[in-house]
Amino acid sequence: MDEILLDVRGLTHRFRLNRRAVVRAVDGVSFQIRRGEVFGLVGESGSGKSTVARCVMNVYRPTSGQILYKGVNVCDPRQFRANRAMLQTTRQIIFQDSTSSLNQRMSVADIIAEPMAIHHIRPKRGTLRDEARFQLKYVGMDASYLDKYPSELSGGMRQRVAIARALSMEPELLVADEPIASLDVSIQAQIINLFRHLQEEHGFTFLFIAHDLSVVRYLCDRVGVMVAGKLVEVAPTAELFDNPLHPYTKALLSAIPIPDPRRERARTPYAFDPARFERDGELVEAAPGHLVLRKGGGAE
Repeated sequence: MDEILLDVRGLTHRFRLNRRAVVRAVDGVSFQIRRGEVFGLVGESGSGKSTVARCVMNVYRPTSGQILYKGVNVCDPRQFRANRAMLQTTRQIIFQDSTSSLNQRMSVADIIAEPMAIHHIRPKRGTLRDEARFQLKYVGMDASYLDKYPSELSGGMRQRVAIARALSMEPELLVADEPIASLDVSIQAQIINLFRHLQEEHGFTFLFIAHDLSVVRYLCDRVGVMVAGKLVEVAPTAELFDNPLHPYTKALLSAIPIPDPRRERARTPYAFDPARFERDGELVEAAPGHLVLRKGGGAE
């Protein structure tokens, strides 16, 4: 049986806007990620997928539910404190906006080496600078960038630095929260190919947050689909694209453009009415490994 590295159970997170208004950003989300697996979480903007990522990484404290990482409930303050060093070194996150996630006053070398310095980790390559040089080369940048600052780099280069910083800790779990959304299309392809190469090389477990379905299809082993804070379908990637079951998944996939202009004009996208979306229900197995949100045992 494959080892479960991350187990999310009934995760709920609400944002309080004022004394009366509360937004349910995530509502009872459950999924598991096996060690070495690339799990994609997709949905439109505002679906709650980034909130899930931040809860997994303890950026947000969930309203309710459990998040088990290597058997440790990271939502439990006592368990978190007891395992703080392990949790902070074996989990890493890459944010969408590399400009705000990198310290503009630090050089590239210092940015990459900072996690090792904070956790007093002895560099495998001798010095922190040598380690930064190695990690930078690993993501396709040479040593000439070591003394540059983020403002001197392009968006793609900054994102590579962010990836190098995360990889310097040799994480077991890497969370990428829409890491290519703000990049040009040509740079997006480079970063995605880099992710695929690094995952094959390192074998780390990967939670990949995205809204670009073509990227998810290329990179991920399994996919979860979110809408309005609910996880409505989970399946192996090929199975999801070939046989979507939930109405929202069907609508999402039908919106993917077809390269042939004639076929694109002739097709009718699947219609999903948010007003008729049934929030109640639970994920049930409709086929081996293929889960879909159903209410009362019936199809959505």
